[in-house]
Amino acid sequence: MSPNLRIAFRFLTAKKRAMLMSLSCIVLGVGLFVVTQATTSGFEEFFIKTILGTNGAIRIEDKIQFTIRSMAAGGWGSKYEIKTKEGRKYIEGIEEPKLVIDAVRRFPNVAGVSEVLHGAVIMRSSFKTESVRVYGINLDDHERVSDIRRQIVRGNIADFQGAITGSLVGLEMAQRMQLEVGDTYQLEVGGQVRRYKVTAIYETGVSDIDRVRVYLNMGEARSLLMKPTGASFIQVGLIDKDRAREDAKRMTEVLQHNTKSWQEREKTWLDVFYALRISSAITVSVFTLIAGLAMFNTLAMIVMEKTKEIAILRSMGYTREDISRIFLWQATIVLAIGTVTGWILGAAITFGVSRTPINIRGIFAADTFIVSWSIWHYVAATVTAVLMVMLASLVPARRAARLEPGDVIRGTAQ
Repeated sequence: MSPNLRIAFRFLTAKKRAMLMSLSCIVLGVGLFVVTQATTSGFEEFFIKTILGTNGAIRIEDKIQFTIRSMAAGGWGSKYEIKTKEGRKYIEGIEEPKLVIDAVRRFPNVAGVSEVLHGAVIMRSSFKTESVRVYGINLDDHERVSDIRRQIVRGNIADFQGAITGSLVGLEMAQRMQLEVGDTYQLEVGGQVRRYKVTAIYETGVSDIDRVRVYLNMGEARSLLMKPTGASFIQVGLIDKDRAREDAKRMTEVLQHNTKSWQEREKTWLDVFYALRISSAITVSVFTLIAGLAMFNTLAMIVMEKTKEIAILRSMGYTREDISRIFLWQATIVLAIGTVTGWILGAAITFGVSRTPINIRGIFAADTFIVSWSIWHYVAATVTAVLMVMLASLVPARRAARLEPGDVIRGTAQ
């Protein structure tokens, strides 16, 4: 152990209570920082997983038709100009889904492609009547771009694939219509009424989906909606979801169809989660700020009380840098102990929170707190604590280094 470090330990014992206050604030600051980041990041990641499992990483929709900006013509010395509205025109739906799918599959990051046809219908059960939306899918393709198989909570999805009049109904819809697996209901559109059977019930946790979306086999959906060709949109699954923006932009250029990534579709919610993460970090950093102020006050008091000892050390040959290091070592010791203890506290609370039961439905389904275990939460908490505590320790450390033995003896030390 170096002499500077040994002296720092001796000085620490002079202000045990004050140092314990700084230590406790560091522990709370680091621990709570880890917990808040783990929970906010956990819910954000689970939300992203939910939307990828329901609506896919990329959605290809309407065909883009570029309008003519201007057209000039002239003859015999005269000239006139016809101007049209600038921008794009969107043609609803996808006219040639097979061609678009073949093109999409050539992109290297594509994991799966699913053709989807949807339309509004009236749903009637023995209990009530409601407006819903039918989604026609090819199950094998749709499983590659969604978590539909894992979202089944009642029944067997295999029964849906083998039944022409089978359907998948959302849990919230089934509860509102009082339907169970095996029950039948009617769908009405364009004057025709058909009867279907509930082969399975799914739950995504997203209310806007679970209460209005009915899945049918593609062939039956085409017949019901009277749309023998085309598709409403194409859902795309990616190997690397983080490349969705770049892939969507490239697909728009190549396919000339409106293409949206999951980041663009869910921008509002992603911004909300980001704001929550930042605000929680700022809030809990108050404990670390208090630790820095307490450390500043404690070291300043030690400098005032240990002027004679500092003068003796300077007389023995200690340089200003040595004196400064002694006080910085004190802050480092408290900071190191507080940070490690804060890590342990944060991990323990995070584990306890992850076992806490809750019931969230709306944007996703969760029965316990969702946490994210990431080393970067601990790194960020440590960096925040180091910056605040060490910066607060610099002023008293530099003040101690400026003390001169002669000034201490004469009583004129500042």
